[in-house]
Amino acid sequence: MIRVKVLGRGIERELKWEQGMKVADVLRGIGFNTESAIARLNGRVALEDENVKDNDYVEVIPVVSGG
Repeated sequence: MIRVKVLGRGIERELKWEQGMKVADVLRGIGFNTESAIARLNGRVALEDENVKDNDYVEVIPVVSGG
Protein backbone atom coordinates (compact mmCIF):
# COMPACT_ATOMS: atom_id res chain seq x y z
CA MET A 1 0.00 0.00 0.00
CA ILE A 2 1.00 3.59 -0.60
CA ARG A 3 -0.09 6.19 1.93
CA VAL A 4 -1.20 9.47 0.34
CA LYS A 5 -2.05 12.76 2.01
CA VAL A 6 -3.34 15.84 0.17
CA LEU A 7 -2.13 18.87 2.09
CA GLY A 8 -4.71 21.55 2.84
CA ARG A 9 -7.65 19.39 1.82
CA GLY A 10 -7.94 16.94 4.72
CA ILE A 11 -7.69 13.95 2.39
CA GLU A 12 -5.74 10.87 3.42
CA ARG A 13 -5.90 7.62 1.48
CA GLU A 14 -4.15 4.38 0.84
CA LEU A 15 -3.64 3.18 -2.71
CA LYS A 16 -2.79 -0.35 -3.72
CA TRP A 17 0.80 -0.50 -4.95
CA GLU A 18 1.42 -2.03 -8.36
CA GLN A 19 4.71 -2.98 -10.03
CA GLY A 20 6.06 -0.11 -12.14
CA MET A 21 3.91 2.52 -10.43
CA LYS A 22 5.08 6.12 -10.87
CA VAL A 23 4.36 9.35 -9.00
CA ALA A 24 2.08 10.41 -11.88
CA ASP A 25 0.01 7.23 -11.34
CA VAL A 26 -0.46 8.12 -7.67
CA LEU A 27 -1.57 11.65 -8.57
CA ARG A 28 -4.08 10.35 -11.12
CA GLY A 29 -5.28 7.75 -8.62
CA ILE A 30 -6.49 10.49 -6.29
CA GLY A 31 -7.86 12.83 -8.97
CA PHE A 32 -4.93 15.13 -9.74
CA ASN A 33 -2.68 15.52 -12.75
CA THR A 34 0.95 16.54 -12.85
CA GLU A 35 0.03 20.12 -13.77
CA SER A 36 -2.32 20.65 -10.82
CA ALA A 37 -0.17 19.28 -7.99
CA ILE A 38 3.36 18.77 -6.73
CA ALA A 39 4.29 15.53 -4.99
CA ARG A 40 6.70 14.82 -2.17
CA LEU A 41 7.84 11.24 -1.99
CA ASN A 42 9.03 10.23 1.48
CA GLY A 43 9.71 13.88 2.36
CA ARG A 44 11.41 15.13 -0.82
CA VAL A 45 10.01 16.71 -3.96
CA ALA A 46 9.54 14.04 -6.62
CA LEU A 47 9.32 14.12 -10.39
CA GLU A 48 6.25 12.61 -12.06
CA ASP A 49 8.24 9.76 -13.65
CA GLU A 50 9.87 8.56 -10.41
CA ASN A 51 9.07 5.03 -9.30
CA VAL A 52 6.98 4.50 -6.19
CA LYS A 53 7.63 1.50 -3.95
CA ASP A 54 5.33 -0.42 -1.66
CA ASN A 55 4.92 1.37 1.72
CA ASP A 56 6.02 4.76 0.35
CA TYR A 57 4.44 7.96 1.66
CA VAL A 58 3.31 10.60 -0.84
CA GLU A 59 2.24 14.12 0.11
CA VAL A 60 0.32 15.97 -2.59
CA ILE A 61 0.51 19.76 -2.67
CA PRO A 62 -2.24 21.26 -4.87
CA VAL A 63 -1.07 24.12 -7.08
CA VAL A 64 -3.06 27.32 -6.69
CA SER A 65 -3.39 29.50 -9.76
CA GLY A 66 -5.30 32.56 -10.68
CA GLY A 67 -5.01 35.85 -12.33
